Amino acid sequence: MESTIEFINNFNFYMFLLFTLMYSYKMVYILVAFKAKKDNKALPRDVHPHKFAVVIAARNEELVIPELINSIKKQKYPRELVDIFVVADNCTDNTAQVAREAGAIVRERFNKKQVGKGYALNYMFHIIEKEFASRKYDGYVVLDADNLLDKNYIAEMNKTFNQGYRVVTSYRNSKNYDQNWISSGYALWFIHEAEFLNLPRMTVRTSCAISGTGFLVHADVIKENGGWIHHLLTEDIEFSVAQILKGEKIGYSGNAVFYDEQPITFKQSWDQRLRWAKGFYQVLGSYGKDLIGNIFKGKKNSFASYDMVMTIMPAMLVVFASILMNGFFFFGGVFELFEGQDIVQATTASILNSLVGYYMVLFTIGFITMLTEWKRIHCAGWKKVAYTFTFPLFMFTYIPIAVAALFKDVRWKPIAHTVVKSIDDVR
Repeated sequence: MESTIEFINNFNFYMFLLFTLMYSYKMVYILVAFKAKKDNKALPRDVHPHKFAVVIAARNEELVIPELINSIKKQKYPRELVDIFVVADNCTDNTAQVAREAGAIVRERFNKKQVGKGYALNYMFHIIEKEFASRKYDGYVVLDADNLLDKNYIAEMNKTFNQGYRVVTSYRNSKNYDQNWISSGYALWFIHEAEFLNLPRMTVRTSCAISGTGFLVHADVIKENGGWIHHLLTEDIEFSVAQILKGEKIGYSGNAVFYDEQPITFKQSWDQRLRWAKGFYQVLGSYGKDLIGNIFKGKKNSFASYDMVMTIMPAMLVVFASILMNGFFFFGGVFELFEGQDIVQATTASILNSLVGYYMVLFTIGFITMLTEWKRIHCAGWKKVAYTFTFPLFMFTYIPIAVAALFKDVRWKPIAHTVVKSIDDVR
């Protein structure tokens, strides 16, 4: 029995050590982010304005897309240098009509076999290449229909673009942070991702990663790729990984702020994050060997490759493995498969300690993010504090999602967007 308890203790120690070794660099990122925020270095004053096409893939988004287009039109950027393209993808509502009326160039796409945002983007990129090549766009700003742009968004993205970055991501804020613990959980993580992952990546000159929406891609990148060729369930991470393996460094513009709508029901959240988890496994399966190889070859972006491996290798599976092993010995003790009640007590204490430990780590991450980004989080002060306590619970729900994604056949499902706000409403 003593050897069994010793095994349990050793197992938990090594799992904790493994987790710490894998992700300790993110603690360093937090320190780097603090220093970068304190220094707050201004970008070089190369403000050469580039010509951009804003590309929006929309499926049944008639409620929210007019406000996005309106926020694009209100940009503090030369209006003649920004064109808006909308691909109404398999729509059954009036998305195409309302987008045209709002001032966008619209094309409709109907394809029930090739379903997903990646296919819609590829369709529109080829339309632009065939019909609008004479406009000679320097880059494409890719947005989702539920997004809203701060008035300086394109100008700030242009500054980072002028630094030589051919792919640029931005600061992802939320339209509905204050709706409930689910929407705030998403929002707080995306803000953390922006300022405590991408900002330090930018500071130490490794590569950032795009996150679904709110990014700028040089026209040459799309041309070199032959369009948008990434069609796994997480096409954003697939694109990031593919570019990193090519030696591209993705930049970050922290002053380019956009807002998007987060799910508010657990079913919506489950479906979306199940797709993300499955997509991470797909990317790991397709690119994992090359990423790991790039780490040890010492070539360009070797650390960025390690960073991406840790991003697409779900940390929650490490947590799950620990809980599963402890649960095995706990129930073994309950049903007297092992001798003595000490095993039940040992595993109970271990599970509780693990949960408390992980909760405190996640709470600390959420608290630091909430505190440093207080002015940029638009909701009542008490909600900012309260939702910091529920943030770890939201993150814990990734555990069953990560496990389910291992076994379930997952397909892309649209999520309805119903939060109709103008850019003035969310600031």
